Amino acid sequence: MKVSAMKLISFSVSEFRSVMNSDPVEVGDVTCLVGKNEAGKTALLKALYRLAPVINEDSEFDATEDYPRKELGDYQHTVENAERQPATVICGTFELCADDIEEVGKVFGTKALKTPKLTLTKGYENTVEYTLDFDESAALTHVVKMANVSAEVRKTLKASQSWDELSVLLEGIEVSDEVTQLLQLVVKVAEGGGSHYAFNHILSERMPEFLYFDEYYQMKGHENVQALLQRREAKTLMPSDHPLIGLVNLARLKLEDLLNAQRTAVLKNSLEAAGNHLTRQVLKYWSQNKHLQMKFDIREGRPHDPEGMREGQNIWCEVYDKVHWATTKLGTRSKGFVWFFSFLAWYEDIKRGKGNLILLLDEPGLSLHGRAQADLLRYIEEQLKPHHQVIYSTHSPFMVDPHHFERVRIVQDRGIDADEPLPREEDGTKVLTEVFDATGDSLFPLQGALGYDIHQTLFVGPNCLVVEGPADMLYLQGISSVLERDDREGLSEKWTITPVGGSGKVPTFVSMLAPQQGLNIAVLIDLQAGDRQSIEALYKKKLLYKKKVHTFADFTGAAEADVEDMFDRDFYLELVNAEYQKQLKAPITADKLNANQPRVIKEIEAHLVVDPLKSGMFGHFRPARYFSENLEVLTPKLSDETKDRFEAAFKKLNELLQ
Repeated sequence: MKVSAMKLISFSVSEFRSVMNSDPVEVGDVTCLVGKNEAGKTALLKALYRLAPVINEDSEFDATEDYPRKELGDYQHTVENAERQPATVICGTFELCADDIEEVGKVFGTKALKTPKLTLTKGYENTVEYTLDFDESAALTHVVKMANVSAEVRKTLKASQSWDELSVLLEGIEVSDEVTQLLQLVVKVAEGGGSHYAFNHILSERMPEFLYFDEYYQMKGHENVQALLQRREAKTLMPSDHPLIGLVNLARLKLEDLLNAQRTAVLKNSLEAAGNHLTRQVLKYWSQNKHLQMKFDIREGRPHDPEGMREGQNIWCEVYDKVHWATTKLGTRSKGFVWFFSFLAWYEDIKRGKGNLILLLDEPGLSLHGRAQADLLRYIEEQLKPHHQVIYSTHSPFMVDPHHFERVRIVQDRGIDADEPLPREEDGTKVLTEVFDATGDSLFPLQGALGYDIHQTLFVGPNCLVVEGPADMLYLQGISSVLERDDREGLSEKWTITPVGGSGKVPTFVSMLAPQQGLNIAVLIDLQAGDRQSIEALYKKKLLYKKKVHTFADFTGAAEADVEDMFDRDFYLELVNAEYQKQLKAPITADKLNANQPRVIKEIEAHLVVDPLKSGMFGHFRPARYFSENLEVLTPKLSDETKDRFEAAFKKLNELLQ
């Protein structure tokens, strides 16, 4: 359960790197910034991070480095000549929680805060400014009302119109412990007003801090302890140092302990405990390999160790693979694993010492496999979201949760695609509120996520029947309803019919779906002479059991067959003639086709080469659509043999249901 805490509800960035004016960005518990490379996602996160970073050394804005480069000269000139104020880079609006409001109310009463909002701004002067909708008069009235003084004195104090006046009046009355305590408060409040006191003495201590994490914070997996200590003392830590220090802290050790351990066993046990803790966290959300164990060791430097580690004490992060009985350096594992582990090591340490933390993840899991990215999304949802706000950027469809498109904010920079310079108000990184304004490149991750979700939910179910195309689906659904009306066996509704767009795509589709646990897959497809090898490969390569692979030829008794051959030839020709009557020069009759050719589609196509349509081309789908739309009229014309063939197919398939 999320602890009551101040929350960021929106932010905007101006005049920072690729951003001229981002426009306000609304954020929630989880917010996903989606955009292509170079759109400006990192600039948005880094600007927000500097508002209140967990690493104090990261808080400074530097106009020379950070101001949009193409306007830097003009900007510096106008600031130096006092023609403008230094730019405000980041503006963040926070919603106060009940505890925040209560703490302010203890001093100034419940009417002092007009709205539960706090806005912070920071720019190239590197000072944080605040805006608080504060009622000074209500606060003053409350302080006087609650003063522990006599009624007569209180009446005197009520005459004050400002904190300064109240301070003067308090100095003129008889001294007591209560009066002294009240005077001390009023003097502090008078320095800048009630709003100033509420922010600087109450709310600033309750402000969330931002933890920013990207690939540069990944651990190398080994480090010289003395060099690490020197960088820490000089405040020149590298990004990769922070997770390693977090790891040492997680072991409840200090860096100095690694150099001056009194007992080797204590040091080893502490590091082992930290490794076990992280191993449990990693493996819970790391489906790629469940047989890993984290290990850490402290050893003296050796002459052939990496440069910089040949003297003093070195710490080594290693991964033991319980399947292959092999220990490897952390740095040699996949980039995705190192990213996940490094983030966990730092986060697990930081969260112990920080109350309110907002996580800014820049392209998290960029090197992860698609399924591992799904694991990361699950980790964010289950482990991070209950305790922290999370804002992350991505251009991967697998990092967009299709169940939560409301979390997505589209980031794009039209300037990088424009042939001519854009007006200043249109140039640079923008965060869009309307999806209709987004370019195709910006929308691609959403399209990918939506397409995958539609595929998973609409076309794939627990029992998935793979067919070649939508025509097959229409025929199977139509005939199934006919059979069920006749109290015969139709295709069970438990089957999800999944058209894949051609016989050539069936093996690829099945190979992608087969590894998914709990998915029951069967195949019912056309059979041509050239298809037999690829169909047999489905079960010979152990993608499916042989009994789950069926062709229409299994039920027509012919060497080859399409779904159309499940019908009597005259009936199917009636569908074709009715659908293409305006395009045919004359109806196609059975005597115009080769009766020895089992596949009616092939014969129709051959006939239309000699006697082509007046316009357009023949396609399999249109007769199927005509059949589906005119099922009531066509049903009486279906032969018993046709029904028998389809029913035999349905019975075979229904036997395969889980």
